[in-house]
Amino acid sequence: MEQICVVTTVVDARSVADVLAATAVAGRLAACAQVGGQVDSTYWWQSAMETSVEWSVQFKTAPDRVDALVDQIRASHPYEVPEILVSRVASGNPDYSTWVHEQTRP
Repeated sequence: MEQICVVTTVVDARSVADVLAATAVAGRLAACAQVGGQVDSTYWWQSAMETSVEWSVQFKTAPDRVDALVDQIRASHPYEVPEILVSRVASGNPDYSTWVHEQTRP
């Protein structure tokens, strides 16, 4: 099975999530991006416990495009310390892996 990468982040507004998703796909850094519904996040920030509503964005990309995608997310992200998680996963469908690879070619 061929690997693809899933890159995930969260932001504080749906409009920001939509821009991150569209920019990554338009720039061929991700084959697709999915904006998930609101999530309630609880975390420590600047010595205090915070709770906020966030939107998740999940990007599907080829392994050789991860670094460029992460760089773009970091440059565009509104958070001082953004969560950017990268998972390498085996695709159960070789046609999907091929599609992800083809769609992330500049």
